[in-house]
Amino acid sequence: MRIVFMGTPDFAAASLQKLLETQHEIVGVFTQPDKPKGRGYKLIAPPVKEIALKHDIPVYQPVKMKDGTALAILKELNPDLIAVVAYGRILPKEILELPKYGCINVHGSLLPKYRGAGPIQWSVIDGESVTGVTTMYMGEGLDIGDMILKKETPIGENETYGELHDRLAVIGADALVETINLIEQGCAPREKQDDSLSCYAPMLDKKIAKIDFAKPAQQLHNLIRGLSPWPVAHTTFDGKLLKIHKAVIADGFHGQPGQVLDSKKLIVGCGEGALELLEVQLEGGKRMKGEDFLRGRKAQKLGE
Repeated sequence: MRIVFMGTPDFAAASLQKLLETQHEIVGVFTQPDKPKGRGYKLIAPPVKEIALKHDIPVYQPVKMKDGTALAILKELNPDLIAVVAYGRILPKEILELPKYGCINVHGSLLPKYRGAGPIQWSVIDGESVTGVTTMYMGEGLDIGDMILKKETPIGENETYGELHDRLAVIGADALVETINLIEQGCAPREKQDDSLSCYAPMLDKKIAKIDFAKPAQQLHNLIRGLSPWPVAHTTFDGKLLKIHKAVIADGFHGQPGQVLDSKKLIVGCGEGALELLEVQLEGGKRMKGEDFLRGRKAQKLGE
């Protein structure tokens, strides 16, 4: 089958790599434009582009999808199918209708829950115990198409967004290959989404990263996990920003919100229960264990 792959970040790169191991022909790759990063603002290629170039696959990086440029390229490539994984662009109707077998997508949630750009992060922040990936036929709208396959996986009690992301990338890659094979064989299932069960998972920003210790420990634990490795939850200590990279529930501890409750471990009181901060990073310093942070410091309260 002739396939055009559309994707940008590491999550998508796993799917492209898996597709390259199959008998299908990847005739072109669409990805977002290179972006400046670092102090020198050097242009960095997306992970998907790097893989495509290594395999001599033509790469296209249109700034817009609705001005006719992308459509003209796709007509030349003449794909049987377009596979989309975390591309970051909405496809117009004329592109959706172009391939013989349509356009399919891998989404990092069990649809219709968590439509949008941040499904993995929000499933952790909301304290879900189970998540997964869904493959779907793409429609005109945000993650609203008919579903093909769902693959479930439990979320670990202390699993971070980053850890779950990496696992789901692999699960999604396998699901994509299985879906394409089913479509080629003419036996792919098709299930409509129940819109009444949907919820939206917007892209994260740094505004939600500030810790309010008046909230329950479990809620804060989920937030810290969901914001790791980016944008990283934070509080303040002695007027400086203190990032919280890793924490666990501290059973048996209770105290005032923000109060440090132990002299050896960095255990902090919350609105309900307490958290042990396992890895922290003070503004201008390096990442360290919570117990190392306490050494030489009289830390009585965080958040001030």
